[in-house]
Amino acid sequence: MSEAPSVDWNDGAAPRTARWRSEAGVPPPRHLQPSKDTLSADAAYRLASEGHALVWRSDFHNARHLLQAMARRATRKPRKGGAPPASLTEAFHLHRQAQGQRARILGRLLIPLEGDYSIDLPRAPDVRQACVEAWGPPDGQPSLVALRELLGLVGAHEWRKKGVEIPALGPPPANRIHPHYGVFSPVRGEYLDLVARAPLPSRELAFDIGTGTGVIAAVLARRGVQRVLATDLDPRALACAADNLERLGLSGRVDIVQADLFPPGRAPLVVCNPPWLPGRASAPLERAIYDEDSRMLRGFLAGLAAHLAPGGEGWLVLSDLAELLGLRAPAEVPTLIEAAGLRMVGREGIRPRHPKSADPDDPLHAARAKETTWLWRLAAR
Repeated sequence: MSEAPSVDWNDGAAPRTARWRSEAGVPPPRHLQPSKDTLSADAAYRLASEGHALVWRSDFHNARHLLQAMARRATRKPRKGGAPPASLTEAFHLHRQAQGQRARILGRLLIPLEGDYSIDLPRAPDVRQACVEAWGPPDGQPSLVALRELLGLVGAHEWRKKGVEIPALGPPPANRIHPHYGVFSPVRGEYLDLVARAPLPSRELAFDIGTGTGVIAAVLARRGVQRVLATDLDPRALACAADNLERLGLSGRVDIVQADLFPPGRAPLVVCNPPWLPGRASAPLERAIYDEDSRMLRGFLAGLAAHLAPGGEGWLVLSDLAELLGLRAPAEVPTLIEAAGLRMVGREGIRPRHPKSADPDDPLHAARAKETTWLWRLAAR
């Protein structure tokens, strides 16, 4: 964030300058308007929709209430009479478009931070530690950040403190993963049940490709794999995985390696859980969900045979939601497997347990209700 741009505005008393912070890569706002409690939700929503950024200068709790009111206006259902989406694919793209528009509007309610990440507003919480975890130590320069993003930092800080219980790691209390800000949390843990019960081809060595929080590496180590090499490119993920494995007492059996996909060498077991939807991430935090042109999926399958020890297996953990949404052809994954010189030796699926799969009001419910997450067991031909 050291090269983040600065923004200038006048808060009514004096000119202000601050570093613009946006994890989503949103450019600095051009039209900044000091705002306070007298601003109604309708007026705030209208101004934000027109591209005005609202720099909040009143009670912090009232800013949260205003954001909630703006969110209700942004999620109003369209009036009846419009044509429904022609397909699930169209429904997905319309849903994502609406999510993007909503994020842009809500992201225009801004909070100024002092040089130590404190907030000089009435009833403001202490967010300094959450900001340090996301951005690093303060350098004394004031910042300006969207309230929505700041609340995301605070939520990530709480998740990091509390952790996520992972039954596949065994009984509590030593079964929690603590996700860091910017690292995808394993809240959808059903896929880990597949990793926890698939027959191991070996307990000698395994590669965990794209480790993220380190949860798959931890499950493999808890299953008795003597050594795991866990790779990732993202420094946040590498730090998060190292922290979790240390907490779980597994750092002596898992090595964290910064690599694009595979580490050097071969292993009798290579596991990968790539992002499940082909598409372009609109923000860094979406990179665990969207895999543009299925880059990670294709790279894993194309390089797997060269990194498998004789008789070894590659485990691909992948939801079929992309196929159900029409974003990936049903035959694409089997075709990629065949083209990579691989064969399937087994496959096991599990249904989702998250609330959206049972929510008929979700725009993608028809696909989510049929979704299955699969663990493909692959070997070289």
